Amino acid sequence: MQKLFRKIESLQDSSRTVLIGIDGLGGAGKSTISRLLEDYSRSKNYPIFVLHVDDFIHPRAVRYNPDVPEWKCYYHLQWRYDYLIQNIMKPLRNGQDFHRQIAFYNKENDSYFSRQVTIPVGSLVILEGIFLQREELRGMFDYMLYLDISEETRLQRVLKRDGYIGSQQQIRHKYEVRYFPAERIYTQDYNPAAKADYVIRENEVLADFLA
Repeated sequence: MQKLFRKIESLQDSSRTVLIGIDGLGGAGKSTISRLLEDYSRSKNYPIFVLHVDDFIHPRAVRYNPDVPEWKCYYHLQWRYDYLIQNIMKPLRNGQDFHRQIAFYNKENDSYFSRQVTIPVGSLVILEGIFLQREELRGMFDYMLYLDISEETRLQRVLKRDGYIGSQQQIRHKYEVRYFPAERIYTQDYNPAAKADYVIRENEVLADFLA
């Protein structure tokens, strides 16, 4: 973990905002790593802001199109990439302080709410989420982490975590129909573990933090 902390520390630059991606498939531990990096950066008094790609999804009527197979909905219709890139990522990369009203998704009522976001130049900005090395987001990040965790391990985690979906049988079914097929396409098309700047693997000591 200290190696990763040192790397994040080396990326901090008071003259520009640095965008760090934390990529990984469902249940890999992206949120956990984000929190660890956020806590570490704050302990060093580095300005840091964490964003979650799931805050920028389309409404349910779009991402659950009954005329499109579930995995294709997830892979092609889930996220508002255009909004994320044009309203957040490109402005962050222009070398100026960021002051904008940003629309975040509210999963409780399937709507959006606006929040003022201020990110000064010199901040570390983490975007955590799945599929961050897709073509749509190419060139948007200064540094990319990838959590390379097996499908079997991730399934055991989400069976415990995703009770909002329903029973374990319902959770398993949703992952097998919607999430896992899209994830396999992503890893096949982009080979994210090979292309990331830093890879956290299941058999490393860091796995203790992700259990």
